[in-house]
Amino acid sequence: MTTGRVSRERRGHVLLLGLDRAAKRNAFDLSLWDDLCRAYGELARDPELRVGVLFAHGDHFTGGLDLPAWVPVFSSGRWSIPDDGLDPLGLTGPRLHKPIVAAVQGVCLTIGIELLLATDVRIAADSTRFAQIEIKRGIYPVGGATLRFPREVGWSNAMRWLLTGDEFPAAEALRIGLVQEVVAHGEQLARAVALAEVIAQQAPLGVYATLASSRAALPAAEQAAAARLLPELQPLLGSDDVQEGLRAFMARQPGTFRGR
Repeated sequence: MTTGRVSRERRGHVLLLGLDRAAKRNAFDLSLWDDLCRAYGELARDPELRVGVLFAHGDHFTGGLDLPAWVPVFSSGRWSIPDDGLDPLGLTGPRLHKPIVAAVQGVCLTIGIELLLATDVRIAADSTRFAQIEIKRGIYPVGGATLRFPREVGWSNAMRWLLTGDEFPAAEALRIGLVQEVVAHGEQLARAVALAEVIAQQAPLGVYATLASSRAALPAAEQAAAARLLPELQPLLGSDDVQEGLRAFMARQPGTFRGR
């Protein structure tokens, strides 16, 4: 099994952070998660770095979580963040105070959307296919989608995709405002870097203050709701439906759920 890592590349004041588990469609194992946390920590601590660009190597952004590896984490009731890292979902502990521009392509499932929702500007290739499929596995999104998706795109636009788990294309992501631009496949990273470089040319203290001021205007209820995400997952984890969801996941077929 190929373990995940995150590549780092400095371009002036910009740090490129690349999900690197392409052989597994960049599905998140625990190694990929830990390294992404550490990469965010490095970006936060280095005064010469002003903006991050989150992207993925290979044909796909991410196939989501490598679910069996994550069951113990979910059962623990808390996200595991390395001591030298920051939560890239912005749910646990201090949040990165510098902006992130994201570039996505191919498959972007579950945690992929949630990572996007925690970034500040998003560019999608026209090849991108999005889906928040937790509902098909007997659970619900615990990485922030239930909090941020409705806020970002409107209640019914979010529920259309959260409650069905259906796939939607880049054009729909642009229509509802999940992404800000759609470009030809292969051009997404260059466009994200170009925007990041424009941001990096601005007065950094002003950029950080703008980000902090905008976040301060978010409802306080969001932080309280974030603290309940994993604890409220616990009752679902013991259900028959979750076992059916895991079976369906491994068999790559739809589940038959009974509500118990």
